[in-house]
This record gives sequence, C-alpha cells and structure tokens, in this order.
Amino acid sequence: MALFVLSEAFFFVLLIGAYIYFRAGFNETPGTAVLRPASTTIGNPASVLDVMRTGIFSILLVLSSATIWLAERATRRQDRRPARMWLGATIVLGTLFLYGQATEYLGLIRHNVTISRDLFGSTFFTMTGFHGFHVFGGLVLLSILLGLTWTSQARDRHAIAVDSIAIYWHFVDVVWIAIFSVVYLWR
Repeated sequence: MALFVLSEAFFFVLLIGAYIYFRAGFNETPGTAVLRPASTTIGNPASVLDVMRTGIFSILLVLSSATIWLAERATRRQDRRPARMWLGATIVLGTLFLYGQATEYLGLIRHNVTISRDLFGSTFFTMTGFHGFHVFGGLVLLSILLGLTWTSQARDRHAIAVDSIAIYWHFVDVVWIAIFSVVYLWR
C-alpha cells in the first residue's frame, strides 16, 4: 500500500504542479510564444468557488482521518463493535464529502464553468475529479472492511487490511488538504 500511495503521490504532485503553473500565468499559447495573463486563461477562481462551503466538507473529510484511526485502534484490540462504528462513521464522512463535491460540480456547471470551457475548468475538474475518484475507491474499500467485521475471518489479517486501507485514506485526506489550499485558498 505504501508503494501504491507513493506512486499516486507523484501523480497528484504533477496535477497540482500543473495547476500552479497555469494559475501563475506561465501558460504559453501554442504557436505564438506569448504569455497570457492567468486571469484571461483560467478565470478568477474566487468568483466561482464557495470556499466556506467547501471548507465545511473539507473538515468532514479531515475528521474521517480521525475516525479511521479510531477504527484501526479498535481493530487492533479486536473490539468489533467500535471498529464497525468508526468504519461506518468514516464511510458516512467520506460520502458527505463526495456529496459536497457533486453539488459543487452542479453549481459550477450551472455557472457555465465546465472542463472544456477554459484552463481553469480543465485543471480544476481534472484535479478534483481524480481526487473524488480516489475517495470513491476508498469508500468501496472501507465498505468491504466493514462487511468483513461481520464475518469470523482471521482477525490478524483483518487488522492488517484496516491498517493498509487507513494508509490510503490518510493519503486521500492529505492530498485534499493540498488541493484545497492551492485551489480554494490561494489568491
């Protein structure tokens, strides 16, 4: 899992780096060798993004790191009931985050901000979309783990699985903190 997370970290570093590069205005128009200002290429993210609303959903995602950590502790103690509760809480928090992202996308599309409109839309939807895909994948894995808590499988293997998925989930949270900082907070 650590190697997988490392490979995904490189992927997200490149996506975030591309966003920073284009947002800073260093995007060259093909064939003209003229630099265009970021404001005409990407648009003004502050005018279309709801930082406070997304901040609330971001807090929910960060809280899910605490709940997965509590699930890990309960699983190591072989205490299934709290493990189920904390895994369920992590799933609920992650699902609420995805709900927030989906409703944000709908609002942006209503304001004619799409992936094909301009460079801001392309980089924004690519970065946040891939992150959302990773959150969804994590929710699938967490749901499988929750299902395993109801079986009589070997508990040592279950603890290793929870630890591995927790590494992935913490990574997803850290990536979102970076994306939120760069996309929503950077003026």
